[in-house]
Amino acid sequence: MTTQGTTEGLTARSMVEHISAQGVTHMVTLPDSETNFMYDNMTESGMEVVPIAREGEAIAIAAGLWIANQKPAVMIQNSGLFESGDALRGLGIGIDLPLVMFIGYRGYTRHGDTPDSAAQFLEPFLHTWGTPYWIIETDAELDRIALAFKKAEETSKPVAVLIGAEYVSV
Repeated sequence: MTTQGTTEGLTARSMVEHISAQGVTHMVTLPDSETNFMYDNMTESGMEVVPIAREGEAIAIAAGLWIANQKPAVMIQNSGLFESGDALRGLGIGIDLPLVMFIGYRGYTRHGDTPDSAAQFLEPFLHTWGTPYWIIETDAELDRIALAFKKAEETSKPVAVLIGAEYVSV
């Protein structure tokens, strides 16, 4: 890694460097205010960004890329993961897809009081599908990305990295 990380927050550049180090060829994503910080860093890294119109398409598109011998990852919000539930079941789990999903943890407060239902349901949703996950809130935790890719490859199943903080810089 070439970027000096921070223990005070999460930087888009450091995150992309850790993802790129895993050999990701394509990032399937729905552009939003948070992934906007990632976009330039992803394209500069040589990763192809595959924009989608609905988050429910993400896993199916990633599965197609994987079948074509590419190494995709997915970046969507927690509410979009709910929309993707059947694709997670039928494709992700059903065809043994070793996929890492980066999920924005919208509404996560870290203090147990989580009024946003998208945050309330995210971890129970992942538990229901038997999907292992890691939470990242600072650059100091970015080593969890390598753990996620290792787990996905060992199990040939989807895993999730939950982005529990907003980016402090590009």
